[in-house]
Amino acid sequence: MQSPSRRAFLSGHRVERSPWEAFMTRLRRAIQGKVYDFSTPEGSARLLPGHMQDVYRARALCHEYGITLALDGLPSANPRDDLPVLWVEPGSAMARCERLGDGDPRWFVQPGCLVAELETAGLPQFKDQPPHLTVAAWLADRRGCDWGRGQTADSGLVHALVLLSDGTQANLGAFGVDNHKPLDNLRVQEMIPKLFELNASLTDQTASSEALWDGRYRLDALSPVEGQTINLSHLLLGHGGELGWVEWLVFDERVGRPGSRPYETRYGQRQAASDTCAIDDAVRALFDPDGLFPSRGQDFNHHYGSDI
Repeated sequence: MQSPSRRAFLSGHRVERSPWEAFMTRLRRAIQGKVYDFSTPEGSARLLPGHMQDVYRARALCHEYGITLALDGLPSANPRDDLPVLWVEPGSAMARCERLGDGDPRWFVQPGCLVAELETAGLPQFKDQPPHLTVAAWLADRRGCDWGRGQTADSGLVHALVLLSDGTQANLGAFGVDNHKPLDNLRVQEMIPKLFELNASLTDQTASSEALWDGRYRLDALSPVEGQTINLSHLLLGHGGELGWVEWLVFDERVGRPGSRPYETRYGQRQAASDTCAIDDAVRALFDPDGLFPSRGQDFNHHYGSDI
């Protein structure tokens, strides 16, 4: 029996491809890494990039075709089941982990580096964290990145380069009177004042004395406790894979301690305050107005039956 495509070829008729099939064809032509199609009705595939250029190309195609770009390996990952999704796994091709220089306490880390390697290197914030996670998955996991309110500096994270939904690369790091490097980027110039406004409105609405942070995004990084300074990279801590794709990170081994990991329980017990949800949505809209990344990258509801 002849296949439909062969019959179409012999008869001169062109078979219409679905948007997903067209997307997969162009993705395979554009990348040097590996891509696996799961052949689901909605469309689902996994990309193992050969280098960062593969992620750039995948982002552009996902944006064009309306495909969700989701971080693979994130605990309790939950992109919408009714939408096509490309899972991107930061593998060994982007797993460098090295000091910035001889004797330098700062470490350059790519997203595919495993937590086990960072713990072995002696970075205290990775002690007793799941060793199999990539640092990208650890950074996105709200449970692992659960420090007290205003204490995000305990993460030891000092800088991050993140790819946003429109292809912009945002340098996020220390921010203050003497350091405005993040504002070199026009897109970030527009984002940062609005993030500070959202943080101010949230502080007015909630008890800033509460020890734990309940939001989906760490706006409290903009209101650090005494002795700690504002660092814009901390906005990515526990972001659920919802704000962008992390290209690389810098950690300081002199600071850092593991998060407390009670966020999952708090998530289930939290009241669904509409004002807080609106601020969470506003933060996401600033980072990902195109809806390229999952809107709810992590789901703890199957444990606790709550929604925020």
